[in-house]
Order: sequence, then structure tokens, then C-alpha cells
Amino acid sequence: MTAADTATFPLVWDLDGLFPNPETDDFRAIFDDLAGRVAALAERADELPGISGDAADVAAWCELLAEYEAVESLKGDLHSHVGCHSADDAGNSVFQQCQGKLAALAPAWSKVRTNIEFALQQTDDADLEALLAGDDRLAEVRFFFDEARRDAAFRLPKELELLAAELDVDGIHGWGRLYDRLSGDLRISVMEKGELVEKSPGQVTFDAPLRSVRENNFRAADKAWKSIEGPCADALNHIAGTRLTKYRRLGCTDHLDAPLRYNRMTRATLDAMWEAVSARKPCLVEYLAAKSRLLGVERPAWFDMQAPLPGHVVGRPSNVPYDVGCERIIETFTEFSDDFGTFARHALENGWIEAEDRSGKRQGGFCTGFTTKKQSRIFMTYTDTPDSLSTLAHELGHAYHSHVLREQPVFLQDYPMTLAETASTFAEAVLGEKQLEEANTDGERLLLLDGMLGDAVAFLMNIHARFVFEDNFHRERAEGELTAERLSELMLAAQKETYLDALADDGWNERFWVSKLHFYISGWPFYNFPYTFGYLLSLGLYSLAAESGDPDFPAKYREFLTATGDRLAEAAVLDTLGHDLTKPDFWNKSLDVVERRVQQFCELEAARAAALG
Repeated sequence: MTAADTATFPLVWDLDGLFPNPETDDFRAIFDDLAGRVAALAERADELPGISGDAADVAAWCELLAEYEAVESLKGDLHSHVGCHSADDAGNSVFQQCQGKLAALAPAWSKVRTNIEFALQQTDDADLEALLAGDDRLAEVRFFFDEARRDAAFRLPKELELLAAELDVDGIHGWGRLYDRLSGDLRISVMEKGELVEKSPGQVTFDAPLRSVRENNFRAADKAWKSIEGPCADALNHIAGTRLTKYRRLGCTDHLDAPLRYNRMTRATLDAMWEAVSARKPCLVEYLAAKSRLLGVERPAWFDMQAPLPGHVVGRPSNVPYDVGCERIIETFTEFSDDFGTFARHALENGWIEAEDRSGKRQGGFCTGFTTKKQSRIFMTYTDTPDSLSTLAHELGHAYHSHVLREQPVFLQDYPMTLAETASTFAEAVLGEKQLEEANTDGERLLLLDGMLGDAVAFLMNIHARFVFEDNFHRERAEGELTAERLSELMLAAQKETYLDALADDGWNERFWVSKLHFYISGWPFYNFPYTFGYLLSLGLYSLAAESGDPDFPAKYREFLTATGDRLAEAAVLDTLGHDLTKPDFWNKSLDVVERRVQQFCELEAARAAALG
């Protein structure tokens, strides 16, 4: 009998209740129907209805958008369904083929959105207002039209846009694929049990208890990445160069205009966030110094950032069996709101979670939604540890976000990367504080705080370093290509600035620009600052919830989650919670939470040092 057979809460998810297995004829019939509808809709998008208050135009747009919404929902659900099966059975080639077939629908599908954006780009305000006034169904999704118009501002004239899209396949996206191939083929030689072993980059970690192992792994990895820094520099130069060329054609005055648009936020908000972070992050230097003392290190290095606290300091982490963890999450979420707790229980009891620790599954975790079913599914591997419990809470936060939006029109259920991690990190924070309250020993408290503050270093120092590097790189790239040596100089300067020179002289990672995949994502520029935004936004919400004692706060929180789908980031917060993200006040509330945790960690470390004499 397995753990799955005896668990109160199912460890294995239910996928059969959603759609047929991708290996069956029934699934293939659904896919074929979808492919036909996508092709038909793409063909219709070549000749869109007029944009006016004319009854025929209004009716035609209602019909078109109804089909768009239905196809978008089904397409997303099939992507999720196949993705779940692929994660569950990572070696199944049929599932991989299904993913390829779904991906092949992307060009036709993007044609629909592209044509709508171009139609709106050429429409005056009066005609659009007349169209929206013609039917409540169109008025309800005004945000969809407004977003399409805003996105259209970042498109070249139609013929040039279509040409650029074709050239991008072998251009900017080709350089991205080159990086994927170079990094995928890279092997790192590390010592393991006295033998030299070749490993892929993802297999080499820096979280070993022994510092010598961490350092050896880091030095070996750096040597391997250095061997491909030349072609990686070419790829990075040409990815950024392509973007900058397009930005000039569009009349952009700043290389951040497009990334900010994609994330539905303004430069004023970005500046306010980074200014607050820069002013308050010195407390993290205190944390790093205190942790270094616990590790027996004079000054930390890059490869110490993920080091576990020594066992003699924290003891053995408490075991948290799955059933116990589920009950703890339900109890904790219910303390915040009955709705949150009821949702968590429903998801945990009804087969929404794949948590079993077994072979054949892919690594990592995710939450994915099924719009037509108004459900989500969570994938992870639960290992009876506090870290696994935090991951489960995090993913349930994502699922709750989708749950809150489930009755909204499909066009108003999408939210940008800046807002995507809010509910998940909020749920993690709620659980984390509960765990701190219930910790039985100072060692447990140190362990929990170290996890929380490790996240803070990642979001407020590491991500900030990536942003500063990329910002400075784009400024210099506008004048010409940069050498690998210059890119390393920029990275080192960015790290020293954002880590406040807190690491040892030989402890930096100047070739981080080579090893970090995010810099080479050709379809999304500046894949960094949204992480910090989402982290601080969720901490700010947690701070408001903890400080206000307002019994209506959970309802306001739900309103905020709903607003993430139909407003810009600043409006979502201001309209529902009354805080202005372009000012430092809200960001400082978030950073107050970080500072309190640093103070707790340092006090526990000092007490331990005093006890040891």
C-alpha cells in the first residue's frame, strides 16, 4: 500500500475529468476541431467588420469576439491539459508531439490579434466609442479594446510588421535558439565521489552544506560558461540590437517603453520601486553578515547565497507529512478569510493537486488554469518538508487568483507578469508568518527566516543587478556592439552596486550574463523587474492585511485580484486599496516586512553567539 492509498487528501490529480487523454482518438477529435476553428478565425480576421455604431458592425463584432473567446478558452485548456500530462509522464513522446501540434497553431492565432490591433490602430476615438455603446457585451470588455490599442502603438505599419515577424524567425528568435543550443550542449566537469563527472548546467547546484563543494561547483561552472562567452555575447548583442532598431522605427525615446507597456505599468512606478529598494536594502547586508557568521565565513561569496544553515545551528527540519501540511494550509488560509480556506479545501480534496513523490515526473512545479472548466491544476513533488509546504501554498495562491477571476469574461481574466505572482507570494507570506509563530525552537525560526530573507536577497539584490546590467547594456548597445569582456565589466559593476559591495573580493559572478537564460528570451524584454514588483506588491498587501485589522480587507483583496484582469497595475491597486504605486509609501510598507525579518534573524544569531560565549 502506497502513501497515495492512505492519504486523507489525494496525492494524485484528476485529469480524466477535464478532457480525454491526449493519446486517445477523442482528444484528437477535439484538437482537430480546434485547429479548424483557429484557421477559420484567422481567415475571418483578414476582413474584420467596420468599427462604428452601425448595427451590422456591432453584431458582427459581437459574433467575432464570442468565437475568439471560445477558441481562446479551448486552446488554452488543451495547452494546459497536454502540459499536465507531459509533466506527469515526462518521457512520453506522444504528449511531446501534442505540444508541438498545439504550438503550430500559434502563427494563425497571432494573426487574429494582430489584425484586431491594426484595425484599432487606424480607428478614431468617436467610432470606437460608438461601437462599444452599441452592445453591453462590447462595453463590458472595453479594457480588451483599450489594451489592443495600446499594444498597437508598438507595431510597425502592417506590411513592415509582417515582414519583421518573418525575419524574426531567423533573426532575433534565431539568436535566442542559438543560446538555447549552446547552453543545452554545455557540460560542466565537477568532482563527485572522487571522480570527474560531466553534468549539464541544471544539474550543478550551489546549495551543498560543504563550502568547498559549493566553490568547486561554482568555479567549474564559471570555466564552462567562459568557454562559450564569445557566441553568447554575439547572441545578446543581436537580440538587443534588433529590439533597439525596432524601437527607433516606432519613435520610442526609451528602451524601457515596450517592457513597461507589456507589464501595464509606468516609468514613475518603476523608479519609485527601485528608489525605495535602494534606500532600504542596507538591512540585507546585515542579514548576509549574520548568516556568514553562522556559516563560519568572513565575507560571503556568490556561491554562498543558497548555502543551507549548518545542522548544528538549526537542527533537523521538522517533518511535515502531506495531510498535516494540507490541514495547516486550510487552517491558515481560513484565518485570513473563509473564502480562501474553503477554496483551498476544495482544491486539495478534489484532485486538483499532483504531489506524489515518484519517478517519471518532471522537475519543478506550476499551476495552470482550465478556463472552460473553471478549475486549476497544480503540479509539484511534495517531500514532507517546510519548503514543500511553502511551494504548495504558493501554487494554491495562483489557483485562488484564477478562482476569483473565473466568472469574468475571458478577455478580462488575463494579467501581466507584474501581477502574476501577487496572490501566490501573498499566500506564501501568510503561511510563512504562521509557521514562524508556531516554530518550537530558535533553530526552526532561523531556518524559516533564512528562507524568507534568501528570497529577499534574490528579489532586491539579484534581480536588481540583472535590471541595472540590462539597462546599462542597452544604453551602450545603442552606440555599437559590446565585447564579452565589456559585458562582464558591466555585470560586475551592477552586482557591486546592487549588493552594496557586500561580497568577498573574489566572490562575484561577472559572467552571470552568460549563464542566465532570462537575458536571451527573445520574445520578452527585461525579464527581471516584474519579479521584484510582484514580490513587493504581495508583501505590501500582506502588511496592509496584518496592520489594518479591517474585517473587510479580504473582500478588498478579492476586488484587487479581480482588477488585475481589467486595469493597469497602478489602477488595480489605487482603485481597490487606495495606494499610489508611483509614490514610495506603499513600497516602504513592503520593505518594512523585510526589515523586521532581518531584525529577527540578527537577534536570533546574536543570542546564539552570546550563549556560546
